[in-house]
Amino acid sequence: MTSRRGASGAVDPSLVVLLDEDGTPIGSAPKASVHGADTPLHLGFSCHVLLPDGRLLVTRRALSKRTFAGVWTNAFCGHPAPGEAPADAVRRHARQELGIRLADLDLVLPDFRYRAVDACGVVEHEVCPVFVARAVGEVRPSPMEASETAAVAPADLAVALRGAPWAFSPWLVEQARLLPLYSRA
Repeated sequence: MTSRRGASGAVDPSLVVLLDEDGTPIGSAPKASVHGADTPLHLGFSCHVLLPDGRLLVTRRALSKRTFAGVWTNAFCGHPAPGEAPADAVRRHARQELGIRLADLDLVLPDFRYRAVDACGVVEHEVCPVFVARAVGEVRPSPMEASETAAVAPADLAVALRGAPWAFSPWLVEQARLLPLYSRA
C-alpha cells in the first residue's frame, strides 16, 4: 500500500485503507467510492467519549451522511488515511467533527469487525478498532457530521440499546455488548 501525502507531508483524508480478509492493508481508495452496495473491506475506527461528569456522548448522524443517516451512535467514527496511525485519526476526527480534544485515549477493542447494511442498501464493511477517551473542551459538533448530541449515563444507554437496537447504529449495539463500560446496567 502506498501512502498518499500532499505537498505538506500531511495524510490525505479523502482516501481509506483497503484490507484483505485477514485485515492486511492491500491499497487505498477514495472514501467517496467505498460505501455502496458492494463495499470492500476497509479500515475504520469508532470512539466512545466520556464527558467530565461520567456520562457518555452520543451523536445523531447527520442526515447528509452516506450511511446510517439520522441514526444515533457512539460519539464518532471515521477512517484513518493511508499512512496515518488510527489513534492520530481519532484525535483528528474529534477536533473536526466535535471540536474537542481527547484525553486518556485507550484502544479497547483492537480487532472489532462488522458488516452492516442500512435501510437504503448501503453497506458498511470494516475492521474497526474501538477507542474510549475523555472529552476535553466544549462539544461543538459539525452539522455535516452530527445533527444532535446527548449526554447519557452508560447504564441508561445500555438499557436503550437492548430495548430499541433499531434506533442505533449496528456497530454501537455490537460494541456495547463487548465493552465493560456498558455492562454496569
